[in-house]
Amino acid sequence: MPPLPTNGALRDLRVLDLTWVLSGPFCTMTLSDLGADVVKLERPPYGDVARTTGPIVDGESGYFFSINRGKRSISLDLRSEEGHALFLDLIKEMDILVENFTPGSMDALGLGYSVLSEVNPRLIYAAISGYGQTGPLRTKPALDVIVQGAGGVMSVTGEPGGGPVRPGLSLGDLTAGLYCAIGILAAVHDRETSGRGQFIDISMLDCQVAIQENAFMRYAISGEIPQRMGTRHPTAVPFQAFPTKDGYMVIALAWGVPNQWALFCSELGLTELIDDERFHASAARTRNYAELEPILNEALRTRTTHEWVTALERFDIPCGPLNNIADVAAMPQVQERGMLPLTHHKVFGDVPISNSPIRMSATPAGIRGTSPDMGEHSREVLAELLHLDAGRLDDLVARKVVWEERPEVELG
Repeated sequence: MPPLPTNGALRDLRVLDLTWVLSGPFCTMTLSDLGADVVKLERPPYGDVARTTGPIVDGESGYFFSINRGKRSISLDLRSEEGHALFLDLIKEMDILVENFTPGSMDALGLGYSVLSEVNPRLIYAAISGYGQTGPLRTKPALDVIVQGAGGVMSVTGEPGGGPVRPGLSLGDLTAGLYCAIGILAAVHDRETSGRGQFIDISMLDCQVAIQENAFMRYAISGEIPQRMGTRHPTAVPFQAFPTKDGYMVIALAWGVPNQWALFCSELGLTELIDDERFHASAARTRNYAELEPILNEALRTRTTHEWVTALERFDIPCGPLNNIADVAAMPQVQERGMLPLTHHKVFGDVPISNSPIRMSATPAGIRGTSPDMGEHSREVLAELLHLDAGRLDDLVARKVVWEERPEVELG
């Protein structure tokens, strides 16, 4: 990939990234894409456990690469007295710290927010956890699928009458990472006037509640518990995936657009449905969905996805193909927007990975480099920020206070 300009919007911010696996690294990746200098501090001897997550090629994790691109890695033994002291010195040089440990873990090391804010009052400390820093479940560990289950997402995902389904992405982790990045940016803005940092508490469970605003609103108003509905929308019909002659397509009739239902029915050869009082309005179609769906399925199976999309788009009816990942990667629109740029990795070579979707005219966002080896930048960062000379660094590495490489490990 061509080098990006160095004028990212967050170019003046330095982030100390203590996170691991997905929620935290996705947050700090987002900040890195926006120009922040993200220093990933990994625990020796093996670093972020994501380094052992498949797919693995010659000891390198594609998973780790995809969410830790553009960062620098250092490794300190925080349980040693000198490592602890070096960490506190680093905190003086940082704008932001992000961690996603079980609440209380940093306090147990003597490195909680109350301590670090005394060292650097401008520090913005962001903590992601399964259930948050307060409440009866605060110390309960949680992974993505646990929080999706607890937060109700899987209860509304899947086919009617079927079992719960996990969405095909780590929704619990990713939403927490994004909300954390938003909170950090808000705190940076506030610091411009207050002069002080603050503590940000992100609960993965809270985030699952937040993104289901419609489901909780419907439950509160109607008293009915939302159920699994497949791909359809609870209050708009048709608004879902339908089978075609060669696959699937998605159709979404917009609210309040005149004649869309009539045009849709005409193209499907179902003119008798246009004035049928069971289906004449979206609310009526929602009430009588069980009767309508088989009729639409039968009609839409008569042509290919491409044929239907071409036909319906003539009437400005929102529709499109239901693509698989390979289809999306090949889309000219995705390529034109630069969403899968080739990014170099020492083992994988030049690999297309997901880019930042944020387009900014003056301060470009995007992938700013490959993923680091564990401890690859230990010497560079400590020399740059703490002005440690080569002799001191040699001594710290020899005594394993500082690590600059990861030992060999069996990867499954």
